[in-house]
Amino acid sequence: MTEETGMICVSRPTNPTGNVITDEELIKLDALANQHGVPLVIDNAYGVPFPGIIFSDARPLWNPNIVLCMSLSKLGLPGSRCGIIIANEKIITAISNMNGIISLAPGGIGPAMMCEMIKRQDLLRLSETVIKPFYYQRVQETIAIIRRYLPEERCLIHKPEGAIFLWLWFKDLPISTELLYQRLKKRGVLMVPGDYFFPGLDKPWPHTHQCMRMNYVPDPQKIEAGVKILAEEVEFAWREQEA
Repeated sequence: MTEETGMICVSRPTNPTGNVITDEELIKLDALANQHGVPLVIDNAYGVPFPGIIFSDARPLWNPNIVLCMSLSKLGLPGSRCGIIIANEKIITAISNMNGIISLAPGGIGPAMMCEMIKRQDLLRLSETVIKPFYYQRVQETIAIIRRYLPEERCLIHKPEGAIFLWLWFKDLPISTELLYQRLKKRGVLMVPGDYFFPGLDKPWPHTHQCMRMNYVPDPQKIEAGVKILAEEVEFAWREQEA
């Protein structure tokens, strides 16, 4: 923290790894932000209390120094494009004024549905009994599929604690994941190479070119077809090195 620090920002869970910082870690960040007189911004698009796509223990946290950002799109309503900000009155007023200029006609469907779900007390029930179990099942199925085609010596999987992605590490892969991405794309498989998630490093780090982000939400049949192609391309890269 320096005099130039204007805020502390954290995603919970994070994109791309799906890591979830603990309650204790979040409380420490909140105390640090208060100590230095800057807001703590929490990107909570996948978090608690809704949509609740978190597979570890986590409690929601808010106070007037926290800016909590949420989204209806992760609640299964991507078309609503409705973001939610919970903050103190001064910050909300500033954001409202800004939105009045840059978002001349924001959609009303998302807020209307949200209000109705809250009135009926459906929001938390939906998150806990429908959304969270659905994504938990999908992530477990996807991990099982990956392991059928890619052993640990070829691909390591970051422990998924939340969100809708898996973070894959192809340790010592002979080619960069940027090149792997191009080869996969030609075969109809889209994954995000990891170097985009490491901005601002002081020096090169090979790890940044060995990782990829994978969406685990599609149907298991599509996941398996994509993972099979992924495994073929990884093995081809290793054979190229050995040739």
